[in-house]
Amino acid sequence: MHTVRLIACLDIEHGRVVKGVRFADLQDQGDPVELAARYDAQGIDELAFLDVRASDQGRDILRDLVRKVSEVLFIPFAVGGGLRSLDDVRAVLRAGADKVTVGSAAVANPELVRQIANEFGSQCLVVSLDVKRLDGRFALTSHGGRRDTGLDAVEFAKQVADLGAGELLVNDMDADGTRQGFGHDLNRAIVRAVPIPVIASGGAGKPEHFAEAVEQGGVHAVLAASVFHQGDFSIRDVKDCMLRRGIAVRT
Repeated sequence: MHTVRLIACLDIEHGRVVKGVRFADLQDQGDPVELAARYDAQGIDELAFLDVRASDQGRDILRDLVRKVSEVLFIPFAVGGGLRSLDDVRAVLRAGADKVTVGSAAVANPELVRQIANEFGSQCLVVSLDVKRLDGRFALTSHGGRRDTGLDAVEFAKQVADLGAGELLVNDMDADGTRQGFGHDLNRAIVRAVPIPVIASGGAGKPEHFAEAVEQGGVHAVLAASVFHQGDFSIRDVKDCMLRRGIAVRT
């Protein structure tokens, strides 16, 4: 079995970490630099930084904040939100990111995925899929979940994998912030469709949910936000739970 990565996510708005339910009613969770340092010290495997309104507002990502967060980290650091060009990607990599995450820009211009992979390598490219269940299909949305693209998420996952994406971040909008567990049906469908790693996001409420995402969804990494921000349980609790169930994790 592959070694499963545990990822903490900092959703950023106005320079602060926020979190809501199903991408709405965002509440302040704290300072991103302080949280990043805490999670690094507690043994998180990777950190994700997502500027949640950059695409919707048509502005650039907060590069100075990216730089400040990167300075306190000794783990892989993925940055996304408002990245629309190779120059945008180059700027956040220079600011300290190890990987970039693109979502809305990949929907608007799938060829950007190929361009980023060719210029910087697939290993540093994560494509983010914000997905809702609509009329019996996995509907791909964009701009922070505010627009239905009309595309099928599984088919789009196949397309961007073929174009050079290194991994996929699957945001289950129906489960996001509910703490009722991950959407195994969605994650399993994506995992079976692509040959690259898949990260589950949306629904963590207890350590067992992380293990179930691997056991039932088949994902390669699991991402969470509010349960870590609010101290419901620790990163060590999650890894210990996984180890007890025979799931390989980084200790």
